Amino acid sequence: MSVAGIGEFGLIDRVTARLTHGAAVLLGPGDDAAVLAAPDARVAASTDVLVEGRHFRRDWSSARDVGHRAAAANLADIAAMGATPTALLVALCMPADLDPAWAEELADGLAAEAGTVGASVAGGDMSASPTLTIAVTALGDLGGLAPVLRSGARPGDVVAVAGRSGYAAAGYTVLSRGFRTPKLLVEAYRRPEVPYAAGPHAARLGATAMIDVSDGLLADLGHVARASGVGIDVRRDAFEVPRQMRDAAQALGVDPYAWILGGGDDHALAATFPPAVALPAPWREVGRVADGAGVTVDGEPYAGPAGWDHFR
Repeated sequence: MSVAGIGEFGLIDRVTARLTHGAAVLLGPGDDAAVLAAPDARVAASTDVLVEGRHFRRDWSSARDVGHRAAAANLADIAAMGATPTALLVALCMPADLDPAWAEELADGLAAEAGTVGASVAGGDMSASPTLTIAVTALGDLGGLAPVLRSGARPGDVVAVAGRSGYAAAGYTVLSRGFRTPKLLVEAYRRPEVPYAAGPHAARLGATAMIDVSDGLLADLGHVARASGVGIDVRRDAFEVPRQMRDAAQALGVDPYAWILGGGDDHALAATFPPAVALPAPWREVGRVADGAGVTVDGEPYAGPAGWDHFR
C-alpha cells in the first residue's frame, strides 16, 4: 500500500482520526482553518522544517521518532519565548510511494510530543514531493507575561542552561559511524528531552534573554550576544561529561566538549538572569555576560565549530 493508493483525502482521514485536541483548539482539522483560543490576545508563533537526508534518516529513526523530533524543535522555540505551547500545524510533503503507516506513525509522534505540554496538532496540509519534508508551525500562549527576547542580556547577568547539551550531537556522531550504542546518546538524538516548563518559569523569574539551543550552545549564545550587544563567557567546567559520552568520545576520537559546546538538537534552553536571581532546577549557571562582543570559553576564543549552519 502507498499514499498514492489511498489518495490525499484518504490519508488525511486516517491521520486526523488519530488526533485528539486540547482545550485551546476550538475547531480542529476538517475546515479551511483551525480555530484556537487566545486568552492573552497575543500568540507566539514559530516554524521549523525537517528534510529527509538533511535533518533525519529513516534508517536511523522510526516515523514516531521523527514526529517527536519535529514537534520538539518547534515547541522548544515557543518555550524559549517564555510561552506555553498550545498547538501545532503540520505540512507533510512526501513521495507517492510512501507507506501510509509511516505518515500515521509520524502523526502519533507529533501528537505525543505535543501532548507532553498540553498542546495539540490542530491542522495542516499534505502534498506530493520527491523529498520527504515536514514543516511544523507551533503556536503558544504568553499567559500575560512579556516575551523573553534575545536582546535583553546585560553585563553582569548570569548565563544558565536548562536541559542536556551534547547528547544528541554525540548520538548523531555515533549513528553516522555505523553504531547504534550507547543507547543514551542515540535515543537523545532520536527523541530530545526538552525542559519545556523551564521557559515560562524563566520568564516568571525575570530572565533577561532566552534562546532554544538547536544549532549549538556557543552558536546560539552568539545570537544572544549579538542581539544584546554584549559579550558572553562560558565555563567549560560547568558541564559534566557523562560516562557514556566520555567513552564514546574516546572510542571515536572526538573531544566530548565539541558535542557539548558546539552540538545542537538537544533543544536545551539557554537564558540570562540578573545576578540576584536564585536559579532553581533545572537551571544551572554556566557563564556570565560582560561588556564586549561574541562568545568565549574560559575567557578565550573557542577554536572548534560553534554550531550548525544549514548553508555551510
